[in-house]
Amino acid sequence: MTRRAVFLDRDGTLVEPRHYPSRPQDLKLIPGVAAELRDLRAADYKLIVITNQSGLARGLFTEIDLELMHQHLADELRAEGVELDAIYYCPHHVDGIVPHLAIDCDCRKPRPGLLKRAAIEEDVDLERSWFVGDILDDVEAGRRAGCRTVLVDLGTESLPADPWREPDYVARDTVHALRIVRFSGRAAAPIETDYRPASWREPVLGGVHGSH
Repeated sequence: MTRRAVFLDRDGTLVEPRHYPSRPQDLKLIPGVAAELRDLRAADYKLIVITNQSGLARGLFTEIDLELMHQHLADELRAEGVELDAIYYCPHHVDGIVPHLAIDCDCRKPRPGLLKRAAIEEDVDLERSWFVGDILDDVEAGRRAGCRTVLVDLGTESLPADPWREPDYVARDTVHALRIVRFSGRAAAPIETDYRPASWREPVLGGVHGSH
């Protein structure tokens, strides 16, 4: 039986934003996130990380480095009582210096390739799932895969002009985003669901718009 999942961007969403982290200690969990992830696991959501890692194509770190970082991330979450189901990453970038990774692929967000692959390999129902990320490329990848989406507002994204990049919800931070997911579908959710960044002069579309 297929399960629903919360797909999570890594940098800026699950861990604090950092420019091309390359060591395990560079990945620092955002405070409060682990507790929310425990609640989502208890609600029978799978937890799957979806991350672009063009630093591989750019030669900034190796796959062994990335494996060590992700093992550290999994261990940190496990210590907080959270088990990740999987981590999927795209190593590609057309401007890379590593020849076999310097390609135009279908897995680099905003393309939905990694989510579709995860859905097959992890037996996930995309239409019942969510993508939580801090940039509009995450939103677009989630929507193109058929998921509902929450944008974590880091103050970096402009009001989207493309319907594919319109999130279902915008959250003040990752904890808020995960609570939106957890309370979705409840008639009287005890959380704010109409938050908009100060720079967005127009509403994105109030609540879940249903056009996936």
